[in-house]
Amino acid sequence: MIDLHLHLDGSLSEEDVLYLAKLSDVTLPKNWQEFMHCPKDATSLVDYLRCFDLPLSIMQVKGSLAYAVKSLIHRLHSLGLIYAEIRFAPQLHLKGGMSQEEVVLDALDGLKDSPIPAKLILCAMRGEGNEKENLETLRLTKKYLGKGVCAFDLAGAESLYHTDKFNSLFKEARKLDVPFTIHAGESEGCASIDDALSFGALRIGHGVRAKENELTMLRLKENKIFLEICPTSNLDTKAFKTYEDLPIRTFLLHGIHFFINSDNMSVSNTNVNLEYRHVKEAFKLHRNEIYFLLCNAIEASFTSEKEKWSLKKKLDEQFTNWCLTNNL
Repeated sequence: MIDLHLHLDGSLSEEDVLYLAKLSDVTLPKNWQEFMHCPKDATSLVDYLRCFDLPLSIMQVKGSLAYAVKSLIHRLHSLGLIYAEIRFAPQLHLKGGMSQEEVVLDALDGLKDSPIPAKLILCAMRGEGNEKENLETLRLTKKYLGKGVCAFDLAGAESLYHTDKFNSLFKEARKLDVPFTIHAGESEGCASIDDALSFGALRIGHGVRAKENELTMLRLKENKIFLEICPTSNLDTKAFKTYEDLPIRTFLLHGIHFFINSDNMSVSNTNVNLEYRHVKEAFKLHRNEIYFLLCNAIEASFTSEKEKWSLKKKLDEQFTNWCLTNNL
């Protein structure tokens, strides 16, 4: 009932795509539905990321991000979620003439009159020659922090653009006192996670490769850095072959703090309720363990202590019914 690792462009519904294509005056290919989901022959994170080309092509004009954010939040509410953090990269939405700030403001419009509390995480992107754009995203995160934006992130092809290349970006983030998470330890190993920890990340997107190194796991535990685990997308990107291969029990036994997320609802054809069901069935989790993971999500959320207290109260009130509804 809480999702903190959720990409906007990877979570459009089919109805969203049809509406946004019309709004953006984009002609969809005849087999456009195929482009929304991870292909069965995907072999890596790089293949998985190609699924974002179509949704990005229809979110380039004013009103498109506001619509997408609003639609997603209402779907999350219908799934029984009580809080969400939605992330996207403003620099990937400039082809229609908007500036990064106009993109952010458009997305913030989608938060208005939200049925559940929700916030935005702004993503910088791994790549070459986009240092200026990444710094602009960081500046906007600082400007709108506490005004609908809650944190900064680094996303993209981890194996092609290693985490250590972004030291100066996160040095600036620390200087601006901007909280951040970093995608690390998904397609690359523990060195990527260690770099993210050295930069000062409060959370790690995925981080599942931490299981390969006892010292990395010890750093995560001692510094209470939360891992944002997204089971189905890890299978889609071939980080693991089966749900049973995920290091869920390893992390629980080592005292690693983590919680479960959907990552991309359309690309991975999932939602956070299904993700909890997958790990529950794969690892025979008890309800008290699921409750513990949800409490971790509340504690890790980029929000105020007052709102965390409110979320904890809602969790206690709704947990039993949520479990029954979702066969947990």
